[in-house]
Amino acid sequence: MTSFPTRRLRRLRGTPALRRLAAEHHLVPSQLVLPVFVKEGITASQPIASMPGVSQHPLDAIPDVVDEAAAAGIGGIMLFGVPAVRDAVGSGATDPDGILNRAIAVAARAAAGRLTVQADLCLDEFTDHGHCGLLAADGSVDNDATLEVYAEMGVAQARAGADVLGLSGMMDGQVAAVRAGLDAAGFAHVAILAYSAKYASAFYGPFRDAVESTLQGDRRTYQMDPANAREGVEEALVDIDEGADVVMVKPAMPYLDVLARVSDRSNVPVWAYQVSGEYAMIEHAAAAGLIDRERAIGESLLGIRRAGADVILTYWAVEVAHWLRAGKELA
Repeated sequence: MTSFPTRRLRRLRGTPALRRLAAEHHLVPSQLVLPVFVKEGITASQPIASMPGVSQHPLDAIPDVVDEAAAAGIGGIMLFGVPAVRDAVGSGATDPDGILNRAIAVAARAAAGRLTVQADLCLDEFTDHGHCGLLAADGSVDNDATLEVYAEMGVAQARAGADVLGLSGMMDGQVAAVRAGLDAAGFAHVAILAYSAKYASAFYGPFRDAVESTLQGDRRTYQMDPANAREGVEEALVDIDEGADVVMVKPAMPYLDVLARVSDRSNVPVWAYQVSGEYAMIEHAAAAGLIDRERAIGESLLGIRRAGADVILTYWAVEVAHWLRAGKELA
């Protein structure tokens, strides 16, 4: 008599209902955050050619963006500013009338507690050289001088109404500096999201189109070497010791191993950023008919969750939230 298997792992895969029941990881709208680009001096939203479906928005459009995001049930928006004028010290970052701080205030009023308003805390969008910090006389990025500006920038963003500050500059000591600045100014309640393991990645290319980056050269002296995984864990642990409320791994998919390691060691929430290059690859491949767009989006997000992300920043946040609320199978 032919021997057949008694243990059949396929039993729990046979129907959508069984797959939902057996799923080890789930995604809900509140675990998604939408990055939003706000550009000074425009009157209508402008599509970003390298990121199909993503636009730069005028300040006046931010309430509508917030309303759509809140209606979808996502956890928050992360604001990035695109100023009309930049200078060597990124003065627009600390100016209360700078585009990012104005956008925070508009978004906070529109959100009215329905979602979190998060703000990118970095100088790269505001400097005419495109680096994330102040430059020393020899052209290198001056870590410690930059920390003073970051602290001032954090207070300006908190004063504008940000709930979460996304420290993305990869300066040593940035969490401690911003935390001290916030606490001294009476903003102990404002949370810090540390972009702890942020790699010097080729996958940021379309983002630099989105913020109209002026960068010449690269950021390899302060962003992480893609060859290093243990160092990513160490960066996260240092940030936690300095007072980070959340730590981040960025990009997401090329660094799922780092994300898993950080998640295993962290005692605070761990987030991941599905960056512009990850987004663009799927969109352009789907447009060429090479992959199933919706399944690829869902599979990519589930992979990031499976690796240990509690929250994912993704340009598909609102669209995927609608899928989830409709009970759609992601992959």
